[in-house]
Amino acid sequence: MFDNLTDKFDSVFKKLRGHGRLTEGNIQDALREVRLVLLEADVNFKVVKDFVAAVQARAVGQEVLKSLTPAQQVIKVVRDELGLLMGSGVDNQLNLSAKPPVPIMLCGLQGAGKTTTCGKLALRLRKDKRNPLLVPADIYRPAAIEQLKVLGRQIGVPVFDTQPGMDPVRICEEARRFAELNGYDTLILDTAGRLHIDDTLMGELERIKASLSPREILFVADSMTGQDAVNVAKSFDERLAITGVILTKLDGDARGGAALSIRAVTGKPIKFVGMGEKLDAIEVFHPDRMAQRILGMGDVLSLIEKAESVIDKDQAAAMQKRLRKEGFTLENFRDQLQSIKKMGSLESILSMIPGAGKAMKSMQGMQMPDKELKKIEAIIGSMTAQERRDHRIINGSRRLRISKGSGTTVQDVNQLLKRFTEAQKMMKKMQQLGPKGLKGLMGRGGKMPF
Repeated sequence: MFDNLTDKFDSVFKKLRGHGRLTEGNIQDALREVRLVLLEADVNFKVVKDFVAAVQARAVGQEVLKSLTPAQQVIKVVRDELGLLMGSGVDNQLNLSAKPPVPIMLCGLQGAGKTTTCGKLALRLRKDKRNPLLVPADIYRPAAIEQLKVLGRQIGVPVFDTQPGMDPVRICEEARRFAELNGYDTLILDTAGRLHIDDTLMGELERIKASLSPREILFVADSMTGQDAVNVAKSFDERLAITGVILTKLDGDARGGAALSIRAVTGKPIKFVGMGEKLDAIEVFHPDRMAQRILGMGDVLSLIEKAESVIDKDQAAAMQKRLRKEGFTLENFRDQLQSIKKMGSLESILSMIPGAGKAMKSMQGMQMPDKELKKIEAIIGSMTAQERRDHRIINGSRRLRISKGSGTTVQDVNQLLKRFTEAQKMMKKMQQLGPKGLKGLMGRGGKMPF
């Protein structure tokens, strides 16, 4: 989502780095460009004005101008202020400290992704050892109730049995009684939306709030709608006193104005962001980490958390044992690919690695990494178990069979085997060199074959 914003910030900072020493004039010129960058990204005008003023106040200080690397200091100031603009980072946790079942109400306009977000949030809470119950309280949108039931079956979370025509307030009250009797500790209320704000919608939401006293009232905003999402969030807050925001479709190609403005305008924190269509594609929002992503600095902490959430420690230990015993085989490589796929798209993973985003953009005309991974997985999947354990037995006729089975060409199979042979050699060298093997290889200009 922030690719365009990242490129423009990078262009501004390149000019700053071009100056040996910075003056107030240099900084003023850079901030004028920063102002334009943010306005083009559809950031609220007043938010831009306050942001630039805050950066200027810090950037023209003596500790910046007299430092050995003033350009780097200015970039640090921009990063810090971007993080503060999007929130402090201490108020992005859900407040579930109440007698169960704890109600969480999701609200927003129709089409923002509210129902899907309910499913994503339920799955996340279940991973956090909560026992959620999904409550379909949208009786107006066709198939909304059935959609939530389908999502519930997909993630293994129960859905309260709602019937069309029931009063939404009564649905929520009966769901709470059901949760109390059956040991559910969290209620996730999927409320109705409209294509625009009206008194009927707001009155219904106010009645649900008065009846259930939700611990969290989360406004679900479509980040693709830009400033409109910010204005709608403000209106919902005035009527419902929302406790936080969930931004959806942050993996899209919007300009980023909603993400950068919504906290400053509403005063309410962004608690989660939707990063894709999959039901596990929801992340806790960290303002400081998002600021680093926007400025092209990566987000290594989030990458580590993703890896820890999908890689089982026992499986990792077993794989390490197999590597020592059997060496690096195509079977091992396939297992590694599957672990990577659980973490999300390769593009999203690379965007968290400092500098990798630029490398991705330089791959003009090449296949997208995720497509390449699927091809590699298909080729390995078309091999026999013996071929995966010992690729040396794969002769010409076997290569032809594998290519036909995987829907690829013999050249694709040859290329994979060639790269795999290089990877095997590298793994062997790394084991010989010990824990510092990778660092030593890369320090001598070694390149990863995959």
